[in-house]
Amino acid sequence: MSLEIIATTGAPAAIGPYSQAIKAGNLVFTSGQIPLDASGQLVEGGIKEQAHQVFRNLQAVLAEAGSSLQQVVKATVFLKDMGQFAELNEIYASYFGDHKPARSTVEVARLPRDVLVEIELVATV
Repeated sequence: MSLEIIATTGAPAAIGPYSQAIKAGNLVFTSGQIPLDASGQLVEGGIKEQAHQVFRNLQAVLAEAGSSLQQVVKATVFLKDMGQFAELNEIYASYFGDHKPARSTVEVARLPRDVLVEIELVATV
């Protein structure tokens, strides 16, 4: 099986030894996206603003790979505060609509750049 590195200018560039995503066969695995805009600047605001930016980044990465949110099979959500789960869930649902991929959500002690949310996805192509 061949592997293809996915990179787009529509999402923040990888800032370490990893790729925005990897396409393996008919699957794409995104790296965790945090609320940085495409230029790498942290988005101001709370969980709502940060979650919207994370989804914009994920949409850009998936599009570059030839996929979309409607092709996601698994999501992993990392939250700094599980008390913000309801707000995050509302935004999450607005992006997926009737499509309901498998999901795990975990509270973590700290995320890069002290953001409130990070999300990674696995999707079909």
